[in-house]
Amino acid sequence: MTVPRVLAVAGTDPTGGAGLQADLKAIAAHDGYGMGVVTALVAQNTHGVRSVHVPDVAFLREQLDAVSDDVVIDAVKIGMLGTADVVRTVTDWLREHRPPVVVVDPVMVATSGDRLLDEDAAAAMGTLFALADLVTPNRAELAVLAELAGAPSRAPLSSLDAARLVASTWDVLVLAKGGHDEGPTADDVLVSPSGSVRRFTAPRVTTTNTHGTGCSLSSAIATLAARHGDWELAVGVAKPWLTAALQGADGLQVGSGNGPIDHGAVIRAALPVVPTTDVWWDDVGSLLRSTIECGFLVGLRDGTLDADVFAGYLAQDVHYLRAYERHLAGLAASAAGGRGPAAAGTAGAAAAGAGRGPAAAAFWAAASEGCAAEARDLHHRRLAGTHADDPVHPTCAEYLAHLQRAADSGSAAVLAAAVLPCFRVYARVGAQIGTAPDGHPFADWIAAYGDAGFAASSAEATRLVEEMAAAATPAERGRMARAFRRSTEWELAFFEMPLAVPGAGAGAGVIAAEASLLR
Repeated sequence: MTVPRVLAVAGTDPTGGAGLQADLKAIAAHDGYGMGVVTALVAQNTHGVRSVHVPDVAFLREQLDAVSDDVVIDAVKIGMLGTADVVRTVTDWLREHRPPVVVVDPVMVATSGDRLLDEDAAAAMGTLFALADLVTPNRAELAVLAELAGAPSRAPLSSLDAARLVASTWDVLVLAKGGHDEGPTADDVLVSPSGSVRRFTAPRVTTTNTHGTGCSLSSAIATLAARHGDWELAVGVAKPWLTAALQGADGLQVGSGNGPIDHGAVIRAALPVVPTTDVWWDDVGSLLRSTIECGFLVGLRDGTLDADVFAGYLAQDVHYLRAYERHLAGLAASAAGGRGPAAAGTAGAAAAGAGRGPAAAAFWAAASEGCAAEARDLHHRRLAGTHADDPVHPTCAEYLAHLQRAADSGSAAVLAAAVLPCFRVYARVGAQIGTAPDGHPFADWIAAYGDAGFAASSAEATRLVEEMAAAATPAERGRMARAFRRSTEWELAFFEMPLAVPGAGAGAGVIAAEASLLR
């Protein structure tokens, strides 16, 4: 099925809630390809219209011809026209290039009450309606159209009778919108030229954020009609979409007046929630591949790694784990509300209470104790005195300096993000290496990598950091992401360190961006 190619002909809204900007959002929300021709430049916001500039109609025609000369148009939605010259220009173009679907939203009065169509233009609209398939007036606009169709001004018609008069006068479908009515439901009525009626009902949404409702609905209907080939289906699908957009409107927090609807509400609800930590993990994908493929881990996996090289690696790991133990203990203190290295917190995730509480404190404390036990037992047993007194390697020192900067940042969330790669990278290595056969020289170490308990700890650490990231401000979340990325880079450098050429400064390039890491 071809994606509907939908042209919106309308005025602009620099705040994005109405006009051409809203049209394009509504078209995209229904999987259409949106195009736009500007009829008027409108200086407006959520409080109202400040001024309107109408470009020369010759330029308007050039815009229309530029589209129709090149692109097959499946549907056109016509919105704000403003002046009689603009109405006539669009009408003339439509006679020559009428697409299969034509929807006219007779924008006469903005939601704010501002008049958007002068009287001469209103009088010229009749010729345009005769070329349309569907007209979508609100109640106030419907009354104006009924007068143009000859309704007596002294005896106003009901909305249904007015819609029937407009439909029969110009041989056009009329969707009489009920958004401005009262009651528990918002009912839109689709009226045919023959007078037949279909009512579309939805619960009324209590919100003042309705800016651009008419623009959006008409563009959605145009897109859906081009796809389904049926007007009742188009309205029936667009109606609940608009209801969801109204229900999400307050959450947008755009403007201090009559704000816009949420065009993306339905799509957002259908999308899977991608955890922030998964985004970070995907970001470091190339680093993870390089880590798994590095010579040290390849030799460890196949058993060809020199035993003395491995012992030198373990000596550095002991230095690392002793510092790592302290940072995990600091997170435990912060989670318990104490005065650990990261307990000060900022107005971000830590201050909001994310990642805190007895369970979080117990997890970080247990992880800290596990580091101490691992450094004391497994490492020292494997070192057997050969490298027990090795000094801290520069790569190890720089990695630890990075973690210390995270601890000194004043944010438990940043520190938690910085320590997380040690959990996740080691668990990933364990999953990739698998199990060692009997007699493998590094069987105990490989088993430690692949331990199910450690994998569970990695998952819990990830969950706690995810909770912190969700509660963080964007600025703090960015600092967390950079801390996570840098730690993952240092994990790779740490694995490359044992086989690095002496003096080559393995991993030194990673430190270049550290100065701005935690700002």
